[in-house]
Amino acid sequence: MRLTFIGSGDAFGSGGRFNTCLLVEAGRTTMAVDFGATSLVALKQRGISPNVIDTVVLTHLHGDHFGGLPFFLLDAQFASSRKAPLTIAGPPGTRARLEAALEVFYPGAVGNDWRFPLKVIDLPLRTPWTFGEAKVESYEVDHASGAPSTGVRVTAGGRVLAYSGDTTWTDALVDIARDADLFVVECYRPSGRTANHLDLETLIANRDRLTARAIMLTHMNEAMLAVRHKATEAGFLLAEDGLTREV
Repeated sequence: MRLTFIGSGDAFGSGGRFNTCLLVEAGRTTMAVDFGATSLVALKQRGISPNVIDTVVLTHLHGDHFGGLPFFLLDAQFASSRKAPLTIAGPPGTRARLEAALEVFYPGAVGNDWRFPLKVIDLPLRTPWTFGEAKVESYEVDHASGAPSTGVRVTAGGRVLAYSGDTTWTDALVDIARDADLFVVECYRPSGRTANHLDLETLIANRDRLTARAIMLTHMNEAMLAVRHKATEAGFLLAEDGLTREV
């Protein structure tokens, strides 16, 4: 698998970074894991056609993780002339929230006669699903979003990419990270556990429980970005917009 960070930022553009979007290439399958409000702009800034994406997997239904989908869909319909099938999969409630977002931003868009085959799946938790050459399994984490928030494991070509989504500490992270080749995990702040996000102190304290071969931090706020050298000193890798890594 090849992973490219189209966006590695938080909800507020800290550090000038785009909202979360991980582009995963696995053989003939190209998947976006999350598609935040700025993700279409970020793709086009990097010269990547949105039409190369055949699957979008959502970890949860906050705007900085799924809010770009109305723009993605209308671009496919009216600008990019998409013909290839598109699958959008996310936690239970995805279809209803996506339709609500479409209707808020572009009234009547839900009724579009899409020029391409579109499938929206509410993905059951802890149930492996196959999308092209990749298998995805989601695990519920601890992050209030009006629907289950999840972390995911993406398996392809004998490799495993794990991603926490947004969450405070939960033992589900141990399952998500287990023996993964790369675990991408949010690290919103340097310290101070909150109800919805992880901090560097907590990750360091639990590092030995996370058995991934490599751990990369993402979704950092301004305070965390200012001390990110502390994360590298602790042995963590750091995500940034545009970073590409073979998994």
